Amino acid sequence: MKNISILALSLFILSISLSAGPGSVARQLASPSPCATGMAFDGKAFWTVDRQTDKLYRIDPASGEVLATLTAPGYFCTGLAWDGKYLWVADMDFTNTSSESYCGKIYQLDTQSGRTLKVIMAPASDPQGLAWDGAYLWVSDNGTDELYQVSAEDGTTIREFKAPAGEPGGLTWDGSCLWASDHTRNELYRIEPKSGRVIMILPSPGPYPWGLAWAENSLWNVDYQTDKISQIIVFADPPYTRSKERFADISISHDAINFGPGTVNNLDVFFALPKNRSTQEILAIDYPQKPIDMKTDRWGQEVAHFSKSVLKAGERFFSQMRVRAKIYDVMYHLFPEKTGSLKDIPPEIRGRFLADEDKYRLNDPVIRNAVKEAVGANNNPYWIARNIFDYLREKLFYKRIGGWDIAPTVLSRGSGSCSEYTFVYIAMCRAAGLPARFAGSVVVRGEDASFDFVYHRWVEVYLPNYGWVPVDPSGGDQESPRDQANYFGHLDNRFLITSEGGGGSEYLKWDYNTSETWQADGPVQLRLEMIAEWEPVK
Repeated sequence: MKNISILALSLFILSISLSAGPGSVARQLASPSPCATGMAFDGKAFWTVDRQTDKLYRIDPASGEVLATLTAPGYFCTGLAWDGKYLWVADMDFTNTSSESYCGKIYQLDTQSGRTLKVIMAPASDPQGLAWDGAYLWVSDNGTDELYQVSAEDGTTIREFKAPAGEPGGLTWDGSCLWASDHTRNELYRIEPKSGRVIMILPSPGPYPWGLAWAENSLWNVDYQTDKISQIIVFADPPYTRSKERFADISISHDAINFGPGTVNNLDVFFALPKNRSTQEILAIDYPQKPIDMKTDRWGQEVAHFSKSVLKAGERFFSQMRVRAKIYDVMYHLFPEKTGSLKDIPPEIRGRFLADEDKYRLNDPVIRNAVKEAVGANNNPYWIARNIFDYLREKLFYKRIGGWDIAPTVLSRGSGSCSEYTFVYIAMCRAAGLPARFAGSVVVRGEDASFDFVYHRWVEVYLPNYGWVPVDPSGGDQESPRDQANYFGHLDNRFLITSEGGGGSEYLKWDYNTSETWQADGPVQLRLEMIAEWEPVK
């Protein structure tokens, strides 16, 4: 068989611009067949298998030239893996497709002779992808929606866990983690192989991603619909990618009405001022009524200050801030092996965002014991944050009951609002030595033109080499591994972030969009209405 060099491939990869972020397509080759499914890399060339032609194709990664063609060992082959010496081929073995009665088989193939050396039964009947991790095979099965690690000797299952989403396809191994494709989501997933947790989500380059291969620090995919083989950049700057740009006008209002009978005095209203972030660009901020001044709290959060010295019975005081912004869906591409150590966190960050606050109670036994249970001896910043995230997904469920209790109370109770999840998560991160703060926002609720008075708050953790990364512990209570991961290092474009803070504020207190203070002469009933109104910019 022709022995080719991958020098051209290596030189091409080295020339890729770092401005292309993870998930970008570096280049594409034409698939040599119309119904390509599985894909593998043998160290020098790619292999694909076609379920219609029942052929295996060896392909030059630089030119796309077909170097060799072999007859596939089965008649509905779906997945390929290379173990360093032999090619493994997954097949949906059946005699009549209309009967929907089939069993999965996995063949070991000598590509030099084209002979089948071994056949083992797949762990389930509908294998779609194969990977080799250096010791074992991995199989994705579309019928059970499971991923299996199996012995290449006899097919014994070593471990299994749920696939990232509903339609598992191709698999490959990058040296430490699995990658899987899903054609209903049009996504590619990096998976931690011991637990099955998704640690990265990338968009697929085409509408039907199937076979995957890992070659020269890049992910490669053959798409069943477009018949293209794509090289997908994985290790690249920047640490996040933006998509789904949204233009919006947001009005945030604070309306105070004194129903009396007494008088409200010294009513001070504070609006958190949004700023430019990875998720948003603030184009303009204006006020129908000018604030009396601007202030900055101890966390560096700027606020606009409105004031009314006397609010008599029957009077109202209306304050408003209008924001025009571009808001993005932002996905952070986090590599646990690249997050450094806790010692790499700047001292000024540790000093401010490891401190205790009234809502956190870091030394409470409930918090200390939870950290020990969730984190153990792990000192990798990514895994500290992720283990706490997954721990709270098991320990808490979302419920708004009014008020914001302290972290130990919430954790002991087992339920909380988004703010209460946030307090628990921050408390546990700080107790584990990982700096954490919160971000507050107003939210699009369904339609582009909508209003919000519930709002939303989540956490940002500081990861070395990445900076502040969003984590939404209340959102992570999802069924699929993919949807769980979507709330760790990802924010969609529904949020205008107004504030960030590490704890109580001189002006906002523990609120995060607006807040107020006041005094009264005599009994009063002060009605407060805080609403954000969203309008799309056309």
